Amino acid sequence: MDRSKTSVLLLVCAALLVAVSFSVDAQDKPGAVTFEAIPTGDYRVDPGHSVIGFSIKHFEISFVRGRFKEFTSTIHYDAADVTKSTVEFNAKVESIDTGVAGRDNHLRSADFFDVAKFPEMTFKSTKVEKKGKGYVMHGDFTLKGVTKPISFPFNLVGGIKDNRGNVRFGVAAETKINRRDYGITWGAKMANGGLNVADEVNIELQLEAVKAAAPAPTQ
Repeated sequence: MDRSKTSVLLLVCAALLVAVSFSVDAQDKPGAVTFEAIPTGDYRVDPGHSVIGFSIKHFEISFVRGRFKEFTSTIHYDAADVTKSTVEFNAKVESIDTGVAGRDNHLRSADFFDVAKFPEMTFKSTKVEKKGKGYVMHGDFTLKGVTKPISFPFNLVGGIKDNRGNVRFGVAAETKINRRDYGITWGAKMANGGLNVADEVNIELQLEAVKAAAPAPTQ
């Protein structure tokens, strides 16, 4: 085959590949998402699709990240006035997971969380306020037997109906706490003046809430 015919064949093959690729992309690419209004009601947080995460600086140069794998949370959402919504949260501190078994066991010890004496941490909202395009959740947070008020700036995403017809919406929230406020003081100063384990802890919540089923009618 001469060079000109080879060039034409290559161009035809390239055009076919582009056409096939475009066709596949067009079929696979989802359309624009249209969220529905979130209806008033009681919701439970789906732990299989949610993350209660945290990060803390180590030796002042990097962050150790982790999460709590076992938790329950309920949300009462008021569509007419979001500021009247409420949240309650409970996590098993023993379920801490940073990806390193030895470190997790140390965190469960009396040096840190002392899970034998304080197996749970809790949060109960006291107030919600509108702030800009989002909201701030205020409430009482209890960790290692110490209760202090904290605030979570948060945003809502959704709602949608899943493939079973359940209403769901998302919550994204972040805040910071000082671990020493809750009696978690293990660590030491370094020669350069920093800390081997930082005092400030970043908390990140990525929650997926599903509307609770209506109770069965009484007979």
